[in-house]
Amino acid sequence: MTGPTRRFRILVNPLSGGGSAPAAVARVEALLRDAGAEVTVEPSRSAEQSQAAVADAVARGEIVVAAGGDGMLASIAGAVVSAGGQLGIIPSGRGNDFARMLGLSADPADVASCLLSGEPTATDVIDADGQIVLGSMYAGVDSMASELVDNARRLPSAVQYPYAAVRALLTYRPAGFVVTVDGHRHEQEAYNVVVANSAYYGKGMKIAPAADVRDGLLEVIVLPADSRWGMVRRLPKVYDGKHIELAGVTCFRGRSVTVEADCPVQAYGDGERIGPLPRTATVKPGAIQVLLP
Repeated sequence: MTGPTRRFRILVNPLSGGGSAPAAVARVEALLRDAGAEVTVEPSRSAEQSQAAVADAVARGEIVVAAGGDGMLASIAGAVVSAGGQLGIIPSGRGNDFARMLGLSADPADVASCLLSGEPTATDVIDADGQIVLGSMYAGVDSMASELVDNARRLPSAVQYPYAAVRALLTYRPAGFVVTVDGHRHEQEAYNVVVANSAYYGKGMKIAPAADVRDGLLEVIVLPADSRWGMVRRLPKVYDGKHIELAGVTCFRGRSVTVEADCPVQAYGDGERIGPLPRTATVKPGAIQVLLP
């Protein structure tokens, strides 16, 4: 299926990108229509409504297109997997980390070209106790950071993630984590545990540099307990992936990962709350078809 024969259902989060997502959609929509494609645009009012729209779109033979950030993708990824549909992406959120991992451009012409002629590519996902996650599941200081980001919308987009990361590091207390990877148990006092399908999170932080969304494996990064200011000083290394070279940082690789803690800790996935630990994340190889250039 190529070019003008494709039919699209674009689900857009009106709040993504500080409210800029609808304008991004309008530019892509115009290019798709000029190419002869059939396009329906539907605002996302809730996760439940969007998931129902996914099922309807796939039943009608339409390609589902998520317009927004990682949270928008997270809200419909499970429905796309369940329906056996194809997913297109219009990167228009604050982070766009999964799109970054896939090498997708936010330029309207590039987005339209990918949607019109891109190849459906089998891509891994994480099953976090029944919730589908595309990028990563994490617990610890990054859980707090995700909550802070959600409450920092009045700040300029460029500083929301760095602000949340530094503030969380200065206030979070490390926990005793138990991480079981493919049956092998590891215990460590740590600030954070990340179970990653994608290399990126937090608006460009390369938390799991070895991650590959098509290798059928999950990367596990454990950031050890350290002084708060020590963690803040090390934060820039996360953006280029060099943090994994630091003393005490532990990396594992496997297909099924259970994370537990000795105190109440919330787990998040792609910026969305999953729930309290313990949680088990399992890779589902090639579970979703994503349109790629």
